[in-house]
This record gives sequence, C-alpha cells and structure tokens, in this order.
Amino acid sequence: MAAPTEHSDMDSLSEPGRNLISLSSGLSSGSDPTRSYSESESRSEPTPAMRSLRERYPYKITLPKPKPNFFSKFISSRGNEYFCEIDEEYLTDRFNLTGLNTEVPYYQYALDLVTDVFDLDADDDLREQIEKSARHLYGLVHARYIVTTRGLAKMVDKYKKGDFGKCPRVACEGHPLLPTGQHDIPNTSTVRLYCSKCEDIYNPKSSRHASIDGAYFGSSFTSMLFQVYPALLPEKSVARYEPRIYGFRVHASAALARWQDRYREETRARLRDAGVEVKYVEDDEDDEREDDDDEAEAEEADARETRVAGDAASGRMDIGN
Repeated sequence: MAAPTEHSDMDSLSEPGRNLISLSSGLSSGSDPTRSYSESESRSEPTPAMRSLRERYPYKITLPKPKPNFFSKFISSRGNEYFCEIDEEYLTDRFNLTGLNTEVPYYQYALDLVTDVFDLDADDDLREQIEKSARHLYGLVHARYIVTTRGLAKMVDKYKKGDFGKCPRVACEGHPLLPTGQHDIPNTSTVRLYCSKCEDIYNPKSSRHASIDGAYFGSSFTSMLFQVYPALLPEKSVARYEPRIYGFRVHASAALARWQDRYREETRARLRDAGVEVKYVEDDEDDEREDDDDEAEAEEADARETRVAGDAASGRMDIGN
C-alpha cells in the first residue's frame, strides 16, 4: 500500500491565494514590495491571476477622509463668519443649556448632532429638520457662550482681525465693527453691526449675514465686551461734517452746530465740577499743540538769554534786539 501523501495548506489554495500569501510574506519580511514586484515583472509577463490580484489588492492604499463634524461644517459655511467655535466642554454641560429644550424642535436629536453623537437613521426630510434645529440650537448657545471669558476672548480676536467688517461712516476711519442683537428673543430682528467709535449700529452689507438672527449674539454682548476689555474703547471725537455752499457754512446748520458745541461745553463743565472728566481726541491734539507752543517759547527765551549773555561779554549793549 502506498504511503499517504502529505498535503500542505498551500496546495489546497488556488493560484491567486498562493500569490497573495507570497506577497504578504514579502511585506512582513521587511522587503520592498515595489522592488520585488518589478524584478518578477522583468523576468516574465504578469499572469491573469497576478493582474486580478493587482486590481484587488493595490499597493497604494488611500484612507477615506474623515467626515467633517458639525463644528467645522457650520463655522466654515458661507455666511457664518460672525460665529466663533464653542468649546465642547461648554456644550456638554447641561447647565449651559437650561431652558433651550422648549425653544428648539427635536431638541435631543439636535443636541446629539451638534455634539457628534447623532446615529439616527432618518429620512432626508427629517434629517433636514433636525439639522435646521441644530443650527438654531447652536446659535442660541452661541449667545450665551460669547459673554463668558473664553467666548469674549475668541470674539476679541475676530474683532481685532476685522472679521465683522469696518464702519461705513467716513469720520470713523474704518473702525472695526461688532455683531449685536437688538433683542434677546429669537425671530424678532436680525443681526446688526455696532461701531464703538460713533456708537451707532448698521445693517450688514452681505445678504448672507443680514439674515442671521440677532438673538444669536444678544443685546448684552458688546457692552459686556467693553466692560471686560475697556482698553479697546476708542477715544471720542467732536469732529463732524459741515455742509457748505461755495465754501460758506449753511446758516441753519452752522447755528445748530454752534448751539450743540456750546451745550457740550456747558455739560462738560458741569461734569468736571462733579468730578467726572470727559476727554475727546481733540483734547489730546490741543494739549500737544500747547506743549509744542510752550517748548517753542522756552527755546526762544533760551536763545534770547544766550544772545544777551554773548552781547554783554563782547561789550555790545543792544540787548533789545
């Protein structure tokens, strides 16, 4: 009786399987798969099995790109440049979300979507409604976040970069703006832009920004920011536009301007008596001008004394010159 033939596992595999194991062995041994394949290819043409293997197991493996989360997608969307990114720790603290469950439809699903734990297999219509609620929830939380220490710091960075635009008033000379709301109740009014130099508010230029709810920034944000960062408050100016006709000021406007200037000076005097000092940019300019005049007079007096001393030493008596 013939001895039984021993079969290895390799014998039971098809040709593509053996080629795959050989290729895996080469990779695990630390050899260069590109070089090994090039050498074998130079010796003979690839077989159909090898071509199939090459198609099924390419050398270059491209990893799928990570799916963007709600934060990056929301902040990077056009029209959302006014928003800052809320810290995840703030969003996951239920105390910061008090009362919002009655303001936002599909609140729990919206919160799960914002915090990237949403796993509901919803149809397109339901998902669209949940995404809309998530954007609304983010905006309401944003109004609370930007009056915190971290939120104010992030908004100050955007303010210094001019991300909110420049004041359109010519006399403000391109002073940066801040987003603000006139009401804290949603769907009451859209966002406005506040200039701390002229202390007025303006509509955003872009239609994408003009549709943002003002409640997403709140009516207290700008005042809170300048309370925490008083150094950012600009100096006021009394300069104004004067209408003229052929170089002459219009009488009615000039009379009103004179009355306003006189009333302002009287008010400043009363405030000064009460111990409140009000300064304007022009005051600093006047002080500098007076300092320059004083320095010029002092230099002229020194020069006169020098001339007198020189004339006395030389015997000249025309000291009046």
